[in-house]
Amino acid sequence: MTSSNDPAFDIESFLKQLTPLPGVYRMLDSDEQVIYVGKAKNLKKRVTSYFNKSDLSIKTQVMVKQVCSIEFTVTNTETEALLLENNYIKQLRPRYNVLFRDDKTYPYIFLSGGDYPRLAYHRGAKKEKGEYFGPFPSSGAIRQSLSLLQKLFKVRQCEDSVFKNRSRPCLQYQIKRCTAPCVGYISKQDYDKDVELTRLFYQGKSEQVMQQLQQRMELASEQLEFEQAAEFRDQIINMRKVVEKQVISGANADVDIFSFAVKAGIACVVVVFIRQGKVLGSKQFFPKFSSINSESELVESFIVQFYLANREIPREVIVGHPDSDIELLSAAINEVADRRIRVTHKVRTNRADWLKLAESNCQQALSSRLSQKSAQSQKLLELQKSLKLKQRPAHMECFDISHTMGEGTVASCVVFKEGTPETSLYRRFNITKITPGDDYAAIEQAVSRRYARLLKEEKLLPQLVLIDGGKGQLKSAQRALDELGLKEIVCIGVAKGVERKLGMEQIFWPGESVAQVLPEHSMALHLIQHIRDEAHRFAIAGHRGRRGKARTKSWLEEIPGVGPKKRQALLKHFGGLQNIEAAALADIKKVDGINTHLAEKIYNYLHEN
Repeated sequence: MTSSNDPAFDIESFLKQLTPLPGVYRMLDSDEQVIYVGKAKNLKKRVTSYFNKSDLSIKTQVMVKQVCSIEFTVTNTETEALLLENNYIKQLRPRYNVLFRDDKTYPYIFLSGGDYPRLAYHRGAKKEKGEYFGPFPSSGAIRQSLSLLQKLFKVRQCEDSVFKNRSRPCLQYQIKRCTAPCVGYISKQDYDKDVELTRLFYQGKSEQVMQQLQQRMELASEQLEFEQAAEFRDQIINMRKVVEKQVISGANADVDIFSFAVKAGIACVVVVFIRQGKVLGSKQFFPKFSSINSESELVESFIVQFYLANREIPREVIVGHPDSDIELLSAAINEVADRRIRVTHKVRTNRADWLKLAESNCQQALSSRLSQKSAQSQKLLELQKSLKLKQRPAHMECFDISHTMGEGTVASCVVFKEGTPETSLYRRFNITKITPGDDYAAIEQAVSRRYARLLKEEKLLPQLVLIDGGKGQLKSAQRALDELGLKEIVCIGVAKGVERKLGMEQIFWPGESVAQVLPEHSMALHLIQHIRDEAHRFAIAGHRGRRGKARTKSWLEEIPGVGPKKRQALLKHFGGLQNIEAAALADIKKVDGINTHLAEKIYNYLHEN
């Protein structure tokens, strides 16, 4: 089985508890950025395929290696998943998805006006008079729908210019996909009935369509028109095959739906967003539950804080917790919105379906989090056992150094709590006043600065510190800790070994000459690798930023009196630094905003330096 680049993400545990329901999955990288959004008829089967198949394309393999976590939203149907997938793609713009840039993302089915309306595929601005049904998730979905409608109701799809100039039926009539209104083979009254059935079908009123077809079949049978009755019968059979109840059809409702679940000390909140009667997506939250005395307080506190964060408040809020104080919540939300908002937990029909959808997503999200927490806890216990630590390393920090031939040296410090990264606590240190390329001095400076500050601010110290490096780096880090009086902190070095291969890492202990080697498939080793790799990534990113900033800084910035606007004027006038360096004094004086005194200063600086 292919594994994620993030050992903290236990893919096997995740896949075991993943639901087989339809939905949308979102793949995230180490920066917690969504890199791919996909839809699935069966989430478990589809997501598992990324990690079981050996015949994945090169691009897919590259993408899968970057996946550090996966989020998902359960939907009721695959069609709903398709629409939701596009909503996420438009919103998140993942780099591995095909990105749509304007309102042409969603195509529509267009039913024109006039005496004999036509059905057509439409994409773009809605300029023509008529009715627009959709949006649809893809062009293919529309073409399938149009093909189906041709078989069911036989409404014309030809252009008006063709319709007006026909003298005999076209091929569509011959294959029973049109009733040939162009040459009068169907009365306007009967054609209007077909148009009305089409309209009802796209409005989601499938039961009404079935009833009308049933009535027409019975009437034809009574009139002994058995061939026509058979056609209506076939229409009914085809309708039953394609009718799919859509939870997303809820008129023009704008609703936020909150679902809550608590288990094993973990609280999960899922918010499902409904706009214009369509499911736009869902968001998972895991608020800290320790300070909340009851689930009702969790509900009330979370919802009020949610809307205090300047979020859009819809006309209706559904709270999936019957014990919560609805009156109190309603008063608070109305106060924040400064208008009347309907807040309720009693719902029926489509709103009940939406609430079930939110509850399903909430249970799935909580199960996933509990599974991940269990896997992380197991890794920490194994790490404690493997390293023979006195206490469980719930708080770990790792340092790494990055530079290019001594240029732009940056040290990183990443923080892991309970086996997972706490990115908000990450820190970088610009290393100065050392011999360029001296990694030992850089590590010592970074460790000293980090823990001197934590001591000053009286913050919690880690149980375990990892240094990306061998004996020399470890010795420097330990010296910094000793000088601060922090001998109780366990500090180890993590080196890649002689062959520098993944899985062959060596663990160095202060004062020990022989390195410790953990088994290649050890969960403890995987956790160490994850922390080390995260520190490495964070250090490289910081170094590249510092180096790039230094290299793009021009000598113009060093001249007193030449600010951003004058630098821009010089570059615009001459077209680049080389032309400025070659310019005569008279040419510099011609630049807008550069007086004679400043021109002389610039000219003299160029020739003196």
